[in-house]
Amino acid sequence: MSQTVHFQRPDGQTVTGYLAEANRPVGAVVVIQEWWGLNDQIRGVADRFARAGFTALVPDLYRGKATVEAEEAHHLMSGLDFGQAASQDVRGAVQYLQGLKVGSGKVGVTGYCMGGALTVLSATMVPEAAAAVVWYGMPPLEFVDASQIKIPVQAHWATQDAFFKIEGVDALEAKFAEAGVRYEAHRYLAHHAFANETAQGPHRLPQTQYDAAWAEQAWDRTMRFFGSTLA
Repeated sequence: MSQTVHFQRPDGQTVTGYLAEANRPVGAVVVIQEWWGLNDQIRGVADRFARAGFTALVPDLYRGKATVEAEEAHHLMSGLDFGQAASQDVRGAVQYLQGLKVGSGKVGVTGYCMGGALTVLSATMVPEAAAAVVWYGMPPLEFVDASQIKIPVQAHWATQDAFFKIEGVDALEAKFAEAGVRYEAHRYLAHHAFANETAQGPHRLPQTQYDAAWAEQAWDRTMRFFGSTLA
């Protein structure tokens, strides 16, 4: 079952989100959108988590706005306060799911592209989160205080990513290692957005390319990771 819900941020502001409820949940996850907004594709990701046994909530970071145009997506992302999004919107979503008391009561965070960057920040800013899975996205290193990450983190990176160069990933992982983060990384011979099934065909961005085989392997690894950390 899915529905639009309202939840409160820690500062008291109200945010809407897309909630996909699992029939027999073992846990819950906050799913963070790509730069396109809360669209049908990311709703489908939440639905897939629900079918796999994890009640999922996608916070509407753009407050009702979404787009299929890269220029507009960049404009929307540029107007987003990433610190507020992680420490308020995502944290509020985690707290909301905790209040539902589904399954184990544990809540993970995951996100794609822009959402991957926000997942990294959320690992440092959302103490209620129990685990995090990052999909091909990271914030500038100066904003990552890895010493604040107390939860296990898994990440999926594309070695041919034109938006998030693998050299930047190397630097992020060095920070994680120095801080002693419990970190599991996987790299794929793929392009950006390799797990987004809409990143194919003549209308895709040239820097992106869906890869069904790598996407399925990354999903299976995510399921095992969340199964061990949230169940």
